[in-house]
Amino acid sequence: MIDEQTPDAFEANRRYLGSVAYRLLGSFTDAEDVLQEAWLRWRATDRAAVADPRAFLTTVVTRLCYDQLGSARARREAYYGEWLPEPSVSYAKAPDSPAELAERDESVSLALLAVLEQLTPAERAALVLHDVFAVGFEDIAASLDRTPDAARQLASRARRRVKDGGRHTGGADPAEHRRAVEAFASASTRGDILGLMEILDPDVVWHADGGGIIRAAARPVHGSDKVARLVAGLFGKWFTTEYGQGYATVNGEPGLVWYEKATGTVHGVVAFALAGERIAEAYVVVNPEKLTRIAPVEA
Repeated sequence: MIDEQTPDAFEANRRYLGSVAYRLLGSFTDAEDVLQEAWLRWRATDRAAVADPRAFLTTVVTRLCYDQLGSARARREAYYGEWLPEPSVSYAKAPDSPAELAERDESVSLALLAVLEQLTPAERAALVLHDVFAVGFEDIAASLDRTPDAARQLASRARRRVKDGGRHTGGADPAEHRRAVEAFASASTRGDILGLMEILDPDVVWHADGGGIIRAAARPVHGSDKVARLVAGLFGKWFTTEYGQGYATVNGEPGLVWYEKATGTVHGVVAFALAGERIAEAYVVVNPEKLTRIAPVEA
């Protein structure tokens, strides 16, 4: 019999389960749907018979995400332009210190979440569960209806695909990352094309997600010259008396937001991945449907 005075295991693990779901799906909206369904299944479970509620709930959430990823892939293939994950944004008056950034989990970078879209649902689940949450392969195997050896091979293959995919996934030195964002912000504010080219890698790629709602590049833009000119033009339109740019922590790394000065409402988020000291990938989310959970910028 369940002791009603005992804290519910689902609520005790809600934040962890939400983190698992978000990293598997790249969408807070879809993650919330999964948590709701997982809660319903937990309520219908004989909880007295569950030896390890956290492991049990991780399995439930993983299976729900696995099923969700199959249908999500079809929707994202029909998506207008490039589909990018929903960003997670927090603020500081200035970019976080290197010490604070070093404590953050780099594995949740927007760049890595975007790269995970290239994996199969099983590969993504095995990689995220093992490498991010330290779930054992026996438990992963149970979640995916595979053998432990098969689960281990899935994670290994996923790592190779991420490494060989030709895209940068974050994890740069925190101080270098911060300096690169500051240099980008300064040059973009001035519309300084030469300044932008100095901080952009020659092979930089600009990814944008407007969802067909806000005008954005439908395909990735390649090369420092093209990206610098694109940024100078965009930021010339963004920087008006009504709108401003501010520093933010985007999925654990230094980034930027574009916001309405009167209300603080965020209209765009930019995340970066570095190659050495230069920006190699930029991820720009301006689809308003993916920005609704972001708190306003305080004056």
